[in-house]
Amino acid sequence: MTTPDPYGDALRREILRSELQRMRALAIILAILLAFTLLAANLLPELNQRMFRGGLSGWLPLASFGPFLLYELAALMLLRRRLAKDKDFPRPARFANALIETSLPGVIIVGLSHHMDPQVVFGYWPPLLYFIFILLSTLRLEFWLSLWTGAVAAVQQMVLALWLLPVVARANVPEETLIYHFSRSCMLLLAGVVAGVVAGSLRRQFEQSVVAAAARDRVTNLFGQHVSPAVVDRLLASSSAPASEMRTVCVLFLDIRGFTATTRQRPAGETVALLNDFFADMIEVVDRHNGIINKFLGDGFLALFGAPLKDPSAATNALAAARGMLGAVDAWNRARPQQALRIGIGIHIGEAVTGTVGSPRRKEYTVIGDTVNLAARLEQLTKETGSQLLVSDALHDAAQIDGATDLGPMTIRGYDEGVRVWRLA
Repeated sequence: MTTPDPYGDALRREILRSELQRMRALAIILAILLAFTLLAANLLPELNQRMFRGGLSGWLPLASFGPFLLYELAALMLLRRRLAKDKDFPRPARFANALIETSLPGVIIVGLSHHMDPQVVFGYWPPLLYFIFILLSTLRLEFWLSLWTGAVAAVQQMVLALWLLPVVARANVPEETLIYHFSRSCMLLLAGVVAGVVAGSLRRQFEQSVVAAAARDRVTNLFGQHVSPAVVDRLLASSSAPASEMRTVCVLFLDIRGFTATTRQRPAGETVALLNDFFADMIEVVDRHNGIINKFLGDGFLALFGAPLKDPSAATNALAAARGMLGAVDAWNRARPQQALRIGIGIHIGEAVTGTVGSPRRKEYTVIGDTVNLAARLEQLTKETGSQLLVSDALHDAAQIDGATDLGPMTIRGYDEGVRVWRLA
């Protein structure tokens, strides 16, 4: 099984979207040129007769621009379809497409040379179209494609000059000398080089943006459903994956009391909206105290302090976060008396196994061990004791809490001996 490459896929999609933008811009430019030349050829007969020998036929612009516009629209539809199916645009097809597109000015030059002096045609606007194609090639985000576009334009202009004009090595008229037209082609090639450099710079910016976004996504996916921006920055700065290890960690469990029963009385949409609004307040509190929400558990969550980043103040931060949450709940209930909520919080600090588990397709940072289990049991114990916040003896000592109520050793499922518990609220 091939391991997915999120970075490569994201970059490929960005390049395809940029190519789509280039094709769309080119199609618009061709449509405008077609409309302009059709109007001039059909609505300005006197100007038409003066500029062109015998005048241009009203259908000639359509014959020149029409096939290229139809081709561009067909290529645009094909690229959209491939992008929708998450398929790449083959590299040989990109070069072939650039060759076909960049041939438009040459077709126009050949067509006009039958109605104007070829020397005048080369001083008219059609040769300038080459620069538009070279400029738009930067959106291909590849140096060699921009260089290829410039090379095609340079070769075509030189070949057309040799074919349509009396070009010689030396002449009294500069427009008839080889160096004159060769220098013009060199400028087109140079423009292709410059466009390629710009395209490469744009691609590197895309790559850096994708790398940064992918790195942040990996942090969020690995360490929990929510990681504060400050913690993400510190994790990215560490530039190394956390090792699987036994470390001291502070675990906080929160649960909304009686929420499951109330879901039967509310529509699903209202239930989800209420949870989202409530969790937004809780997340903000956890963020302020350097914690991460490792897992959402339906109508509750598991928050970690001191992992994956070491924090000497993990116990104090966890306790401050719990008190902040209780204060946020009070504010919530005052503002929304019809949606009043009650919560239970359990906190414990101790040694736990930390590391990433999962498969090559999906990994997750997790904590395992008795510390996690006891924190979960304390949260469940808040129901039996009618408390909102219970902490273990270890947390009480680590945070140096004053004013807590000692509930003494309490029987907790899974423990042979009583566990000393403190009530703070």
